[in-house]
Amino acid sequence: MSIDHILDRARNGERISVEDAVQLYESDEIEKIGAVANEMMQKWHPDPVTTFVIGRNVNYTNFCDTYCRFCAFYRPPGHEEGYVLDDEEIFKKIQETIDIGGTEILMQGGTNPDLPFSYYTNLLKEIKKRFPQITMHSFSPAEIYKMVEVSGLSLEEVCRQLHEAGLDSLPGGGAEILDNRTRKRISRLKGTWEEWIDCMKTAKNVGMHGTATMVIGFGETFEERALHLKRVRDAQDETECFLAFISWLFQPDNTNMKAEKLTPEDYLKNVAISRIFLDNIPNFQSSWVTMGPEVGKKSLSFGCNDFGSTMIEENVVSAAGATHKVNTNLILRLIREAGKTPAQRDTKYRVLHTFEEKESAEKDFIMQN
Repeated sequence: MSIDHILDRARNGERISVEDAVQLYESDEIEKIGAVANEMMQKWHPDPVTTFVIGRNVNYTNFCDTYCRFCAFYRPPGHEEGYVLDDEEIFKKIQETIDIGGTEILMQGGTNPDLPFSYYTNLLKEIKKRFPQITMHSFSPAEIYKMVEVSGLSLEEVCRQLHEAGLDSLPGGGAEILDNRTRKRISRLKGTWEEWIDCMKTAKNVGMHGTATMVIGFGETFEERALHLKRVRDAQDETECFLAFISWLFQPDNTNMKAEKLTPEDYLKNVAISRIFLDNIPNFQSSWVTMGPEVGKKSLSFGCNDFGSTMIEENVVSAAGATHKVNTNLILRLIREAGKTPAQRDTKYRVLHTFEEKESAEKDFIMQN
């Protein structure tokens, strides 16, 4: 069945439906879908600029009582390999990030039942006292709901107190597939898709933006992928809670879940279909951490306008054997090889510095794992 009528409607500014998205997933015409996704991206971003943020992942704890089957990072409460970073270690990591021109800290960890809510608010206040310039883009919905559980406060009150303490925006981790059939199968304790969406909308209502994510390769159906996109689009229509969308492939190595490893083509097709479907989200990040620099570069012609974060230190994905080390100068080179002009941005996608041709990063910091 031809997909041309779907792509033509999208080109003309019409929204595509769940059924249309399923038909695109069933198609093997990846280049054709990618070309239209690139056109959609250019409507948002007519200049040939690809942005990136200099940021660091700080995994403050790996104790977790959610027990996701697909996670190789967590350790159950009480496990001898579990940890909680002390505050001074976290401050040191933030200072190192600032020293190389970094602007964003993505602090995330397991759902640790032994940390009181005051741990998070006190830590945020101390971070902002020492580093008022840093953007705290931290704590996924699963962590937020653990804070709700340990504090007895409402979701809105937890989000409000976190924001007042210094939390600036919410990463969209833990979305995986926003459909409860797949969620129950892969992560029974992580919560429903409705709870994930509610958390992101609530964060926006108290003054924070967030990002939306998607992970494919769990054995989900094409319809479940399309419903994921519809639920993200609906939430964005309602609250404009998402500044960006990021998708990647499930990495089965070293996890308790076996699955057929999807291909770079599956990733690029998902990026392109998502870009066409999500007509209300301005920015799409490339996922070089899981896909590697070359596929990341190719995604810039399949709907992505952003190369994500330098991701200094990344322990969750790397635990599953999928970290690709990228330094800032390599990011500049890859973006230029894709025919784009690289620009450093902040968490709100405001350009801080555009790198002219041949200009290198002031500091060439090799990521430490």
